[in-house]
Amino acid sequence: MDFLSDYLADGRRLKVFSVLDDFSRESLALTVDTSITGGRVARVLDGLAARRGYPDGIVMDNGPEFTSRALDAWAYKHGVKLDFIEPGKPAQNAFAESFNGRFRDECLNQHWFIDMKDARQKIEVWRIDYNQVRPHGSLNKKTPEEFALQFSDPRSPSAPCDLKTAVDIKGGLSFNQ
Repeated sequence: MDFLSDYLADGRRLKVFSVLDDFSRESLALTVDTSITGGRVARVLDGLAARRGYPDGIVMDNGPEFTSRALDAWAYKHGVKLDFIEPGKPAQNAFAESFNGRFRDECLNQHWFIDMKDARQKIEVWRIDYNQVRPHGSLNKKTPEEFALQFSDPRSPSAPCDLKTAVDIKGGLSFNQ
């Protein structure tokens, strides 16, 4: 998990809360608002968990939203380990930093966001393209969505599983920064 920031055309700052799956390389969420609290982070994660199950752990930096009581209580309640990188050591979460750079170059730096609705729409279009259209070399030239579908629950071939099967095969899964 991580946060990025940018600006609307009127100069107001916007924040983007990014949640990635470091196994499938999927961008699970790009939540856009002017302010995002630890409680909001927990609600976004609950929404993701409703579709995919709770992760064993999440890697993140030491930002105030991530060190909040709300997120700590959420993690404790659901048995999720919060794995904080060392301050000033973004290389400890290189996958997320790489994604952030790509997202900034290909989306945030390419668009002029008229208002919050416009920002949310353009960012979601980019996220869908990233997950469903673009093949990734690290995924054997599959899109993140195609890769995740390989690990679908056989009883429901159209929906990705919680990827617990993938953990057994690949050796670990966490929502990443």
